[in-house]
Amino acid sequence: MKRYFVATAACVAALGWPVAASAGVNAEEAARLKTDLTPLGGEKAGNKDGSIPGWTGGYTIPIPGDNPGGRRGDPFRDEKPLLSITAKNVDEYAEKLTDGTKALLKKYPGTYRVDVYKTHRTAAAPQWVYDNTFKNATRAKLSGDLVDGAYGGIPFPIPKTGAEVMWNHLLRWRGTAWQFHVNMYQLTTDGKAVLTTDGVGDQQMAYYLPKGTPEQFAAKGNFWEVRLFNDGPPIRAGEAIVGGQNVDPDKSTAWVYLTGQRRVRKLPNPCCDTPTPAAAGVMSFDEIEVFTGRLDRFDWKLLGKKEMIVPYNSNRLLQPKTDAEVMSAHHLSPDSVRWELHRVWVVEATLREGKRHQAPKSRYYCDEDSWICVLGDRWDANGQLWKTLWNQTFVAPDVPGLMGGSMGFYDLLSGTAFIGNLFNAKSKQYLVMPPYPESAFTPDAVAAGAR
Repeated sequence: MKRYFVATAACVAALGWPVAASAGVNAEEAARLKTDLTPLGGEKAGNKDGSIPGWTGGYTIPIPGDNPGGRRGDPFRDEKPLLSITAKNVDEYAEKLTDGTKALLKKYPGTYRVDVYKTHRTAAAPQWVYDNTFKNATRAKLSGDLVDGAYGGIPFPIPKTGAEVMWNHLLRWRGTAWQFHVNMYQLTTDGKAVLTTDGVGDQQMAYYLPKGTPEQFAAKGNFWEVRLFNDGPPIRAGEAIVGGQNVDPDKSTAWVYLTGQRRVRKLPNPCCDTPTPAAAGVMSFDEIEVFTGRLDRFDWKLLGKKEMIVPYNSNRLLQPKTDAEVMSAHHLSPDSVRWELHRVWVVEATLREGKRHQAPKSRYYCDEDSWICVLGDRWDANGQLWKTLWNQTFVAPDVPGLMGGSMGFYDLLSGTAFIGNLFNAKSKQYLVMPPYPESAFTPDAVAAGAR
């Protein structure tokens, strides 16, 4: 079984540091999106030994037993693991595991396990997203750290720099508008699960409004908008947060409603390593979904593309009906997580001169098909591997697409953890919605909706 993963595609050579201005590819290169590349920029062909299959359009058919918006089914529920990686055999698969995954296997040898399943390339998007991605390939560019000229699709489907890969993650397809019902937990050093958030949220990717244009989008620039109302825990019931992430991070904004003050307050710095109220301050803003931050804090180096074992297609995580069933004392239950072999872009971030951040070095692993950064590792100022970040994806044919679901981190130094966006205890989970009005993501809307 070990030979199943021995044949690896050679890493693409490191492609250098981001420059002050980076233009899109030429028409000849862009034509690859209609030949050997998928419409979003992944390699259409599988790998040499067939352990990664070719992409044939993604997963777009209804899942048996699926209830879109409610409890979703698992299209691969009858599959069994091809192999299990534990602390005892981790060295055999070390080349295909992140530093964080290897550290977890060694830190929790009795409980942590990586069950590897057959690879399925499920990522998909509507045709209009494919069409816009093709247009973006030649019209989008980086002006310093900011993306310009892109709209309605992956901005850099044939990336040349690490910054372009990270913008692909930030501007990835995840639907236009949706509502989510979630619980979030902090796992303490002694293994207790503490509820930090029981909430209902609304999100919108204004970048993906179907009838928009690059010019209309550029006039405002908010690509991702979110609001979250807390029903619990009791100490946080009635609180709310609303914000918008802008392609120009200086224009990103966030407001919070605090029940004790009965007023909305603007957050001075909704960015980077600032703790986010959405997670009760346990997670920083730029740890959301592995990375949700501004690029100007770091220099980004593209290390290439590599075959890695990563969490993928984890609809099995959505099947249990209680949160306790999917959590153990220090991490998600290995029984609930599906891992697969996929090609990922590897990007390293190092703190830019004159900037500050609690994690001066990070490394991100971003799926070639969906552009979701599914794993990330962070090192502290002492050079110690500090946190490993993760994003559990699930198949949603009704969108269609591969969606980011539960996300969080494991603190390898303190032994604490954060598990966000668990849908298990909710009858409603991830509902596709019609586009929201602009007024939905304003301080006034939060003040009216909070209690």
